[in-house]
Amino acid sequence: MLRRLPLILALVLLGWTFWASPTISAIASGVAIFLFGMMALEQGLKGLTGGMLEKLLKRSTDRLWKSLTFGAGATALTQSSTLVSLLTISFLSSGLLGLQQGIGVIFGANLGTTTGAWLMAGPALHFNIGQAAMPLLTFGVVFILSRHGVMRPLGWVFVGLGFLLLGIQWMKDGFEVFQQAFDLTAYRLEGLRGLLVYTLIGVLATVVMQSSHATLIVTITALAAGQLSYENALAVSIGANIGTAVSTALAAIAANVEGRRLAGAHVLFNTVTASAALLLIAPFMFLVDLLASLLGIGPDQHALKLAIFHTLFNLAGIVIMVPLIPLMVRFLERVLRGKPPVITEPRYINPNMKALPDAALEAVRRELIRLFGRGFSLVAQGLYFEPAELHRAESRKDLLEPPEIIRPVDIDGRYYDRVKPLHGLILDFLATVPVRDQHAAQAAALRSACQSLIEAVKHARHLHPSLTKELAGQHTELASEYLAIRASLGWLIKRLDELATISQTESVDAEIKKLARLMRKHDVVRSGRLDELIRARKITPAQASSLMNDGAYARRLCKNLLKMARILFHPPGQAETDRPEEGALDAAAED
Repeated sequence: MLRRLPLILALVLLGWTFWASPTISAIASGVAIFLFGMMALEQGLKGLTGGMLEKLLKRSTDRLWKSLTFGAGATALTQSSTLVSLLTISFLSSGLLGLQQGIGVIFGANLGTTTGAWLMAGPALHFNIGQAAMPLLTFGVVFILSRHGVMRPLGWVFVGLGFLLLGIQWMKDGFEVFQQAFDLTAYRLEGLRGLLVYTLIGVLATVVMQSSHATLIVTITALAAGQLSYENALAVSIGANIGTAVSTALAAIAANVEGRRLAGAHVLFNTVTASAALLLIAPFMFLVDLLASLLGIGPDQHALKLAIFHTLFNLAGIVIMVPLIPLMVRFLERVLRGKPPVITEPRYINPNMKALPDAALEAVRRELIRLFGRGFSLVAQGLYFEPAELHRAESRKDLLEPPEIIRPVDIDGRYYDRVKPLHGLILDFLATVPVRDQHAAQAAALRSACQSLIEAVKHARHLHPSLTKELAGQHTELASEYLAIRASLGWLIKRLDELATISQTESVDAEIKKLARLMRKHDVVRSGRLDELIRARKITPAQASSLMNDGAYARRLCKNLLKMARILFHPPGQAETDRPEEGALDAAAED
């Protein structure tokens, strides 16, 4: 109940405002329409340019200056630092970006947000932009209802732009009427007191509206209507930057450690930038006046001067903070350490990625490789191998020695504890990612790899009782055959575990084919070894039947693991059609 108290009080206050003052309600409605327009525009841009932005983000962040440029350009294009931040956090969480590149994007996004102030201070104040909103809304709704390919997201973009313009017009009209009934300039504050009080107002407004864009729009509208003094408006714009940092910090509480580190960098940047603007407010104002005179902006054109100020102090923040990025990365990695994940907790996937197919699918691939690590451990235990023993082996022959201790392993129990919960979470997440065309094919391949891994673990479970029985007996010909099967599968999972960390496509493909040939060579049925044992009467017919069945389990285990590796162990972004054909794998492992 206490958590809901602020919301209840805010609703009561809004309700009283609508009843007491139609003018203030018009301004509040304008803010609400503007915020809804931002949400609609963001939704449309995700569908219209999401894939393009994701590809640009992957390819345009290998250098710091590229990260800064991408952050500024993408935010200026979409007018949504939230969308750019979401992309960045998702790519950082999935491992597609490093923390240093992510910080560069966030710094650039801060500079990109200043374009909104320029758009508002320029054309939006001097034209009746509400008239342009009507055709945008009309065409936007028609496009949304058409439900045809790109038309639907384009419709949301139109609707978003329409509501943005309509909200700004409502705020302008509301402030103009409000000016006649009430003079807010009576509450202007001079000097340090005014600076601190209006900075706090900017912080609170941004936290409440969850948008520094909205705070700046309201500020510029009030400034243009004469309801806010120039100096106080500058303080509000500084507070908006701090408010963005507070909102980011609150949103990052539920994020993984990479998201929290990026949020920490955002908070540091905005705090340092705002502090510099507050401490150096007089030099900044002098520089603004100088630039305004050079650009032909009059002394009384305060809205444009506010846009200059907002750009200047964000640019100053970049100049101050960019050289400190390496130091900041080390500090954040030392202070914000990742906790050991709960055994069923995913490490890479999170719900915020669902609208970003490239990031989501790469996160699923990495999560599946992590799941393979658990499967590797479980299969190794089922074969009576210690992971350290497999890692030391230099060839298959090193694994032919019998195990020292034969003690049945509860594979089912460990499967349900360690593998199945994470497997279920991955499938649940994958089912909620909206994909189509190439992304749909990639999602299907990942789902197939996931199923292949689970099937391999199940085949290891079926093979385990026979291994336990035969390896615990006398050193017979049959026991030697089971040792050979065990050695082949042990070498297979050892090499696949090593391949999981290799990023060169050629190395992965070549090794998978090599393993396929090796498994075929040592297959007890396909190599003709089973027939030789039967003809030489070295095993009984009943033993031959068991060996044939267990050889089939081993073959299926091999086939499923190689199929999984073919999909998972490739660099991100490689198309499924570019990977080697399965013929060699099928030849090694077909039933």
